[in-house]
Amino acid sequence: MICPNCSFDNPEGTSYCGKCGTKHGAAAPVSVTKTMETPSQRLPRGVVIGGRYQISEELGRGGMGVVYKAVDNKLKRTVALKFLPFEWTYDPQAKERFVREAQAAAALDHPNICTVHEIDEAEGRMFISMAFVEGESLKAKIERGLLKIEEALGLGIQVAEGLREAHKKGVTHRDIKSANIMVTESGQAKIMDFGLARLTGGTLLTKEGMTMGTIAYMSPEQARGEAVDHRSDIWSLGVVLYEMLAGRLPFRGDHDQAVVYAILKEPPKPLTAGRPEIPPSVEQVVGKALEKKPDERYQSVDELIDDLKAIAEGIEPERIRARRRKAKLRKWKRAGLYGGAAVLLVLMAVVALKLFTGRPQAYETLAVLPLENLSRDPEQEVFAAGIHEALITNFGQLRGLARVTARSSVMRFKGTNKPLREIARELRVDTLITGAVLRSGNQVRVSVQLINPVTEAQLWAQSFERDLRDILSLQNEIVSAITREVKLQLTPQEETRLTSTRQVNPEAYEACLKGQFHWYKLTRTDLESSLKYFELALEKDPKYAPAYAGIALVWTGSQQQGFVAASEATPKAKAAALKALELDSTLAEVHYTLAGIHSWGDWDWVSGERAYRRAIELNPSYPDPRAYLSHLLYMMRRPEEAMAQIKRALELDPLNSLFQAIYAMDLMYARRYDDAIALLRDTLKTSPNDLVALSTLRSAYHMKHMYNEALEIWKASYEARGDQEAEDALDRGFAEAGYQGALRRVAETLVARSRTTYVTPWQIGTLYTRAGMNQEALEWLEKAYEAHDPNSPYLSVDPIFDDLRNEPRFQDILRRMKLLI
Repeated sequence: MICPNCSFDNPEGTSYCGKCGTKHGAAAPVSVTKTMETPSQRLPRGVVIGGRYQISEELGRGGMGVVYKAVDNKLKRTVALKFLPFEWTYDPQAKERFVREAQAAAALDHPNICTVHEIDEAEGRMFISMAFVEGESLKAKIERGLLKIEEALGLGIQVAEGLREAHKKGVTHRDIKSANIMVTESGQAKIMDFGLARLTGGTLLTKEGMTMGTIAYMSPEQARGEAVDHRSDIWSLGVVLYEMLAGRLPFRGDHDQAVVYAILKEPPKPLTAGRPEIPPSVEQVVGKALEKKPDERYQSVDELIDDLKAIAEGIEPERIRARRRKAKLRKWKRAGLYGGAAVLLVLMAVVALKLFTGRPQAYETLAVLPLENLSRDPEQEVFAAGIHEALITNFGQLRGLARVTARSSVMRFKGTNKPLREIARELRVDTLITGAVLRSGNQVRVSVQLINPVTEAQLWAQSFERDLRDILSLQNEIVSAITREVKLQLTPQEETRLTSTRQVNPEAYEACLKGQFHWYKLTRTDLESSLKYFELALEKDPKYAPAYAGIALVWTGSQQQGFVAASEATPKAKAAALKALELDSTLAEVHYTLAGIHSWGDWDWVSGERAYRRAIELNPSYPDPRAYLSHLLYMMRRPEEAMAQIKRALELDPLNSLFQAIYAMDLMYARRYDDAIALLRDTLKTSPNDLVALSTLRSAYHMKHMYNEALEIWKASYEARGDQEAEDALDRGFAEAGYQGALRRVAETLVARSRTTYVTPWQIGTLYTRAGMNQEALEWLEKAYEAHDPNSPYLSVDPIFDDLRNEPRFQDILRRMKLLI
């Protein structure tokens, strides 16, 4: 086919000249950013199609159809309906292509591809019913302003993952463009419109000589009208990546011929020319996706995904480094002998300096920041959180680290844009670890980076990939690699533990992660869900120690929250904890749980202290046993040791509102009420509904005779619990007889409630104590003792009970608990 413009001899059937870009055949102008549009009859608002779909509004139209927003009256959901243009209804090829689109899209089930519900025909018109995506097109998002580099990479990864699913099913999209990608309010990208999709091995349904697609996003082979494969989609995605990063298209012109010529012949303007902050590695990836020859492009979308993810995680892919090294080598050769020698001398000096100075011997304090969930699937957040907690636990067990910040404190910075140096300053650490988790089926990939927070420089980075069965080995390998990097001296026992290769049952492991996720919330519903997940884990692996440990925590948590009586919770918790101990005696969490059962359930103070100290020995950076050991030591009249333990717990977990409240309770036991009040006021600024902090603050106000302030905190406590009946009783009692009348009314309300549902007698006893009704208080505190209420040991130290200390009945309770010294 001879080009009429430059006389170049093109292969037969090509649409544009491979030399000058001139279009063959009809020269009607085509928009460089839209596919062919054909006028179509509009459907009026309110009309019902197919007996179920009620039209709401037209959303848009393109070369393969018109799209409407509609309501599916049968399933009561909003959908998008895509109709074959009316004038094409009797075109067999168009109808066949339309059906092909539906078949191709319906075969794809992926969070980054718009879901197709069904294909149907009504009133002589064919249509596809698909999910309605709330949000905006990527094109509209780009037009509103430049995207941040990390946001562009994240969206690019999502689109690439959607394409990977399509390519695996043999489907090439052939019309990837920013207008065909929707971005939801939560930032999820969804590929739309498989209108040009072609199944591998299927019939090409475009008319001979007609190039389908959008010109500005076409690959060179597509623009020439040649056969295309999945690598054409990679090119188009490269155009989209460029567009997101530069805010403009890489190949532009005043008319379609000029655009095609640029696609075929011209390199795109460097991204860094407009945005110098774009890393060279990003420009390398986009450049490789936009290679003119398909064989020089990424050969699979998997390769592109790997490079994008590595860059997003702060790692420069090896193949990019290799290309840059080759480019530098060529540059050095051109620079001549003397220039090369000078560069070599500089490099030798740098290497020598690094060898002789080295890196600091070891870092002393460390925080593992929340790991990013690269899958963008909310269901995988639990998995990422589990890996995060496991890494913190593993680092915390190392003797060479002075402190590893606990998870509850670092979680304050999840999703924050706060500079790393500020995070490190708040957590008081000299080293940060950041990272990301990606799970696909049973394959897990974790990427981690070691950060110097002072300079915010990346000191080291690496990715680890394993089967889910080897997740423990993966975690150990990450910890080992970082300890080598920071030159941390390991004990022989630690080296042995970190080289263990024990496998886990993937289903049991995942069920346990979900159980832990729900346990942390400590609501009645979440604790019930948590128990079910831990029991599911045991169904999958009856010898899985973490599941038994989790069951023990569920029962202790249920009892602590007042949902079940100690007589029911303690035996079940103890049995599960002892089984976990039998299966794995190295779990610090099991010893911590047993310590709580011994101390607050059995009132066995010696065994309780021994178990707390064993948990601390196994994981010196585990703050929870230290916090509760401080209370136990106070009850054993060892206040200096108690204060040392709670202060260490707060060093390990400085932003934990519960531990701040426990420290305030220790201050209360020392009669340092003003210090307790000051601490709790700060705590409640960031955690206004923390029930332990509220409970302790109202006690401190009570001891200071600040009754109005105490009453306000009582109200806030019941509001946080959602107990409107108790709030009403407070108001009614206060109107009748002031502060003490308010507490008396609430006590009476809870007594009445206890006749039909479980109410801890301790709670009623403390209310009567504060109301000055000593005999009623002693009666309910005796009931608390008989019910083995785990709060009863606090009788020995809480100043709230100072007015009862000389009462014989009160002393007898303490004597029976072996707490009267």
